[in-house]
Amino acid sequence: MPDLELPDVGQAAPDFSLPRSPREAMTLAELRGRPVVLVFYPADWSPVCGDQVTLYNEMLPTFDEYGARIVGISVDGPWCHAAFAKDRNLEFPLLADFEPKGDVARRYGVYDARHGTTERALFVIDANGIVRWRYVSPIEVNPGADGILDALDALAAKGDTA
Repeated sequence: MPDLELPDVGQAAPDFSLPRSPREAMTLAELRGRPVVLVFYPADWSPVCGDQVTLYNEMLPTFDEYGARIVGISVDGPWCHAAFAKDRNLEFPLLADFEPKGDVARRYGVYDARHGTTERALFVIDANGIVRWRYVSPIEVNPGADGILDALDALAAKGDTA
């Protein structure tokens, strides 16, 4: 059973530092000043995950209109992410929550210890690092982008985008 103690909407998003490549890390703090969409997904190379990240890659111009940055996170290692991103022509970072395995997913309440993967979960974080929307999808379902866009619309209406 997953550890589902999600950060509450209105609460500060847990900060992290994760590898974005074998030699470079990314922190949530460095993305402050603009909305961030965190995409937790179970694994590179799985059919649903591949379709999901490909959809978000195709939507990058739309996310850019909101000033939003999209970041994928799974428990796969940085070399696996590099190969997956190259194969899918992804233009957004995939972060490796690999060691300690699932540490960041646990902080977001979306680590599935039984399967050793993350849940399929989405978080929209405002420019100040506050969780404004979250959604955990059934593992076999691509959640699409409607919820993300609704959350970004709500941020834009409040003037919380960059």
